[in-house]
Parts: sequence; structure tokens; C-alpha cells
Amino acid sequence: MGTLYIVPTPIGNLEDMTLRGLRILREVALIAAEDTRASRILLRHFAIDTPMTSYHEHNKLDKLDKLFAALDSGDVALISDAGTPGISDPGLELIQQAIARDYLVVPLPGACALTTALVGAGLATDRFLYVGFLPRRPAALRELLGRLKERRETLVAYESPYRLGAALQAIVETLGAERRVCVAREISKKFERFYRGTAGELCQHFAEESPRGEVTLVIAGAEASQANWTRRQVEAGLAERLAAGEALSKAARDVARLAGWKKGAVYQLGIAMTRD
Repeated sequence: MGTLYIVPTPIGNLEDMTLRGLRILREVALIAAEDTRASRILLRHFAIDTPMTSYHEHNKLDKLDKLFAALDSGDVALISDAGTPGISDPGLELIQQAIARDYLVVPLPGACALTTALVGAGLATDRFLYVGFLPRRPAALRELLGRLKERRETLVAYESPYRLGAALQAIVETLGAERRVCVAREISKKFERFYRGTAGELCQHFAEESPRGEVTLVIAGAEASQANWTRRQVEAGLAERLAAGEALSKAARDVARLAGWKKGAVYQLGIAMTRD
């Protein structure tokens, strides 16, 4: 039984390819690539002639049998268009299936737009929440941002350059014009740039300048003063979770994180509520 290797590929500069990743791509029996046309350029650059097959959103279910047949007799490497497979791409299903079938899955560290944008944004990195690609529909986007408004973690999302202006406008309207934001564009490529400022400033900037290339959005979490809940809000949050059968300790921890309260204070409030 072979091993499924998850191999990150460059998100821009080809020098971002790791030596270990190159060795794995040369040694495996088969490479499963999200886009074989883009991947051929990479393999040709590094003189790698390993057989390759496509594995993408539109054929992933049809390709599973072929890939697991290959794994039964040798190793397989999974690569995406760029970056680390499994993050907002069809590689996740293959990884899950391989784990469920008891194949060895070995992820390699490497290029990833998510973490690169996060550390380059200059915002807090001790806690962050990745929300994937932002919704296309304006109503769905505002609904998502509304649910995230009081989250204390730094938020990271992928966005199309064609919808960046609308996304920034929604951030201004939902999270506030003063919320700190970073737009990371063309990471690791020739025209890489990080735009840092308030949501209002960047909204104005990109209303005047059309963005190009891949975009990663990094949004500051809510300040403590923004996130603090009233006692009534905390009680309502606890009541909802307790009514759903959640244990008081877990409910108190989750509500405290959202409300900007200390867990002990929320827990004591929960005890008092259950006594009433």
C-alpha cells in the first residue's frame, strides 16, 4: 500500500518549491494535479517526468478509483494549481477518503497564500479564523460579516480581484470604516504588494484603482471594547446553548470568548440562571 503525499507548489516564485517537494514529485508513481496544464510548466521547469493525471472539482468523484488503484501499488503526490492542496480546493475529499481507507497521508510544509498574507499583514497572528472564499452574493456576504463582526480573531479570506471593491464596501458597512484591513495582492509574484490601512481607506483606494491578480484579505478582529456584551446578551447566549443541551462549562467558555467576558464570570452567571 502506497503513501499519499500532499505537496505544496509555488504560489508565485518558482524558488518557493522545496527540495523535499521536488524529491517526492520525482519519486512517486503518479502525480494528481488540479490543473495539468499549469502543473506541466512546473514539472518541465524542474525536469520532472513523473506521470500525471488530472484531479479537480469536476472529475474528482470519477478519479477516486484510479487514484486508489495507483496507491495500492505505489506512492501518489497530490498538488493543486498553487499553494497547499486541501485548503479550499477538491484535494480535501481525496485526503479524507485516503484517511478513511487507512492509507498513509503525509503532508509536506510549503507555500500557502493564507499564512503568507497573515504574517505580512501586520495584524495579530496569535489567533486567526480562515473563512475561505467570500460569498459572491451581496446579501450572503453581509450576513457572513455580520456573524463575524464581534469575533476577536484576525479574519483571513480569499477574494476575486473583480469583487474586491464590493467586499471592502461590505466590510465598511458591516464592520465599520475604521476596522484595520490588509489586501495582499499577487503574493510571491513580481508585482506583489500589501495594502494596509482602514477599511474606509482601502475602499476608497480600490474605488480609484482596479486591482489585478490573486487577492487575500486579512481583517483585524474586533477590539475588546467592540466585543463586550451586556449581561442580558450573555444570559441570552447561555440560555440558547443550554437549551440546545450544551454543557455549562463549554457554553460558558464559548460565550466568554464571544462576549469579551472572563469565563469564570460567565460560568457563575450560568449557575445562577439554572437556579432561578
